[in-house]
Amino acid sequence: MADCRLYICTPPALDPATFAPLLEQALDGGDVACLQLRLKDVDDDTVRRAIDVLRPITQSRDVAFILNDRPDLAAETGCDGVHVGQTDWPYAKARKAVGANAIVGVTCHDSRHLAMEAAEAGADYVAFGAFYPTTTKPSHYRPEPELLEWWSEMMEVPCVAIGGITAENCAPLVQAGADFICVVTAVWNHPEGPGAGVKALNAAIEAAAAG
Repeated sequence: MADCRLYICTPPALDPATFAPLLEQALDGGDVACLQLRLKDVDDDTVRRAIDVLRPITQSRDVAFILNDRPDLAAETGCDGVHVGQTDWPYAKARKAVGANAIVGVTCHDSRHLAMEAAEAGADYVAFGAFYPTTTKPSHYRPEPELLEWWSEMMEVPCVAIGGITAENCAPLVQAGADFICVVTAVWNHPEGPGAGVKALNAAIEAAAAG
C-alpha cells in the first residue's frame, strides 16, 4: 500500500484576504500534498485575485497549487496544475493548455471506464467519489472502497478519494489503496481550526495505514 497523503480543497466561496491566514494554519498543521482552489459562480478576475493571494502561500510550503475547472487561467497565473470534471474541459484540451509538466487531474465519479480512459490519455491522477454524503458538492455517485482497491492493484496512476471524508471515516479508503484523501469541511470547519483539522486527518491516515 502506497503512502496516502492529504489533498485539500478550498470552500466554494471565500475572501482571499481573510482566508489567507486560515490557509497558512492549515498548511502548517502537517503534511499536505495539494491545495485545490475551487471557487464557484465567480468571474475570472475574482479567481485571479484569489490565486494571487493564495498561490504564493501554498507554493512556498512545497504544496502543489491546483486550480479547478480552468486550465487557461491555471497556465496564465502560474498554478501547478488543474483539476477537470467530466463536464469541464476534456483532458486533451486541458493538457494542451497547461503544458506537459503541469498536473492534470480528472474526476471519474464511480467509473472504471472513465478512469482508465483518463489514465491512458496521460492524466496525473484520477478522482473517485463521493464516497460519503457531502453538502459541499452533492453527488449521486457513491462508489465502494473496493473501487480504490481494484484501481491500486491494476494501475500506477494515483487515485484520489473524495466526498464527505473525515478523520473518523477515512480508514477504509486509506486501507483500500487511496493515494490521496481529498477533504474540505473536515479542515475548514474543524472546531479547533484548520491546523488542527490537518493534524487530525494526518493522524487518522497514519493510524489507518498502520493497521
